[in-house]
Amino acid sequence: MEALPLFSVTRPLYLLGTPISKRFRVYFQQKDSPDRVLARKILWHWKQDGSLDNHDSYINCATLIRILSRKKLPRVAQELLLEMKSEGYLLDNSTLSAMMLCYAENSFYAEAEAIWDEILNHSLVPDIQIVSELIDAYGRLEHFDKVTRILNQVSSRDFNLLPEIYALAISCFGKRGKLEMMENTLKEMVSRGFSVDSATGNAFIIYYSVFGSLTQMEAAYGRLKRSRILIEREGIRAMSFAYMKEKKFYNLGEFLRDVGLGRRNVGNLLWNLLLLSYAANFKMKSLQREFLRMVEAGFHPDLTTFNIRALAFSRMSLLWDLHVSLEHMKHEDVVPDLVTYGCVVDAYLDKRLGRNLDFALRKMNVNDSPLVSTDPCVFEVLGKGDFHSSSEAFMEFEWKNWTYEKLIAIYVKKKYRSNQIFWNY
Repeated sequence: MEALPLFSVTRPLYLLGTPISKRFRVYFQQKDSPDRVLARKILWHWKQDGSLDNHDSYINCATLIRILSRKKLPRVAQELLLEMKSEGYLLDNSTLSAMMLCYAENSFYAEAEAIWDEILNHSLVPDIQIVSELIDAYGRLEHFDKVTRILNQVSSRDFNLLPEIYALAISCFGKRGKLEMMENTLKEMVSRGFSVDSATGNAFIIYYSVFGSLTQMEAAYGRLKRSRILIEREGIRAMSFAYMKEKKFYNLGEFLRDVGLGRRNVGNLLWNLLLLSYAANFKMKSLQREFLRMVEAGFHPDLTTFNIRALAFSRMSLLWDLHVSLEHMKHEDVVPDLVTYGCVVDAYLDKRLGRNLDFALRKMNVNDSPLVSTDPCVFEVLGKGDFHSSSEAFMEFEWKNWTYEKLIAIYVKKKYRSNQIFWNY
């Protein structure tokens, strides 16, 4: 099937706003709807381009249909296809599939289902990408009964892509928090003899982490373990965030140890989360002990590792430990970010040691451009320091070439003025 060139498909869209010529207006009857007028206008311009001379080849209008769908013009797309059919043009499957999605995304469900039924009744194997987009469209509109209908229809025809459609349905239900529907779909999938792959199993964990209770999440994790599927990075993060949100830091530590701190395919994620669980309650001895175990196990601390410790040292005013940590960073060639500078600045100004700040920063390159490279999960537990928050507000003014030195100078002046106001009052 020969598709039209992209410029031939999209060019009429640039002409939608042009006035209709007198010759062109004669072509329409007064009873025609505006949608049909617009569709005929597009078709007329295609004919003028010579793009629709051959009635024997299939015409691909999928790109145009998708654009009309995004512009909320499903009736124009419908009229265009009807006009082309009436003039004997052949429409390929991709065009019909695009029309089906156009209907679904614009809440014309009966029309979308009619095209879907036509595809199935002609024993055509639907394209998995089209099915994915259709299920996603129904999911966004929360028409879950239509997702179930698609699943049942494909299931009754025993297509080879059924396991993939089960996975799509599970994902659709999970993203919208329909845990019971997700659970039932998974059970049905397993009962039909299909195995749960790693992607689906980890997605299951993520959805329970976001929408379920900790008990439900832990039960889902237990089933994942029994199925001998490894929990992956996103699953680990999702479960960890659920524990953090409930401030269950002991449970978080137990979970991380159960996953296995020796796993290297997730980098330092497990160790960093474990250190964070101790830093959250400022258990400094445990924090130091686990950091040493991390190094002894052959893991190299990264920026997030150092900043978890630096934030804890800063909040506890442990200036010596903070300096030792900065020396270790330099030894490991880890470049500090805005969070690191904030730990130093906040620690010194909180202790009213602003005059010693230059000494504290002498081994750091204050002329660097500021950036934040720390894992965001750190801020979920420990929050952002005062210097960090203040600097981000200033950095929104992109017209200025900010450096750490400039941000520190402004912040110190701001703190000095606030102290003066306090004492004068």
